[in-house]
Amino acid sequence: MRKGTLATLDVPRPVPERPVPERRVPERRVPERPVPAPRILVVDDEPRIRDFVSRALTAAGYLVEVACDGASAMARAAGGGFALVVLDLVMPGLDGQAVLAELIRRQPDQAVLVLSCLEDVPTKVACLEFGAKDYLTKPFSLDELLARIRARLRGDGHPAGDVIRAGELSLDTWRLRADIGAGPVELTRLEFLLLRELMEHPGTSVPKEQLLASVWGLQFDPGSNVVDVCVRRLRSKLGFETIRTVRGEGYQLAIS
Repeated sequence: MRKGTLATLDVPRPVPERPVPERRVPERRVPERPVPAPRILVVDDEPRIRDFVSRALTAAGYLVEVACDGASAMARAAGGGFALVVLDLVMPGLDGQAVLAELIRRQPDQAVLVLSCLEDVPTKVACLEFGAKDYLTKPFSLDELLARIRARLRGDGHPAGDVIRAGELSLDTWRLRADIGAGPVELTRLEFLLLRELMEHPGTSVPKEQLLASVWGLQFDPGSNVVDVCVRRLRSKLGFETIRTVRGEGYQLAIS
């Protein structure tokens, strides 16, 4: 070492610490509870049809209970819990229309699909007015019955308590009430369904045959005036100018 120079020391550099890998704790999956299958009550006094429908619904994954007459149907339905009641009309004792009216009176939310040999329009209209969600005539296609049941169990597309609006008009889908600014007015189920169909097609005319099919579940009948009668009742409740007649086409909601 030369005189007048400083000695340098080799200082070892610190060795960087290696990060300790985190120990991953495996997530504990909570097993999902299976969704219970919908319960369906099949009411029919004909054993052959009752057994055929119940077997088909069971094979489709539904929980099925059966009743052979109106009295036993009311007893089974008293506790509630049925997603759908498939109801015949022509039965001994308490007939299907009486059962339907009493069911809806006790449980307004109960979904009912009428399955009957009666195919006249007044009977269909009466059942829908009572509160039935759908009407299918015998003889029937099993595929169509299952499709209608799936459609009923999917619901109407609007959750309970939902309010549809079109301009100043509002429609309460839960209470079946319409309000155009003068206070809510009560609607029958058919009036509600027809008005909702018009409100879901704002600015366009809806053909009478489409209204007849979607509201009444009927094929177009040139001699039927049920659509016109229902429109007339809605106009008397909401004002004549609320629904416009489009000549040669159908009806249109006149509110922008």
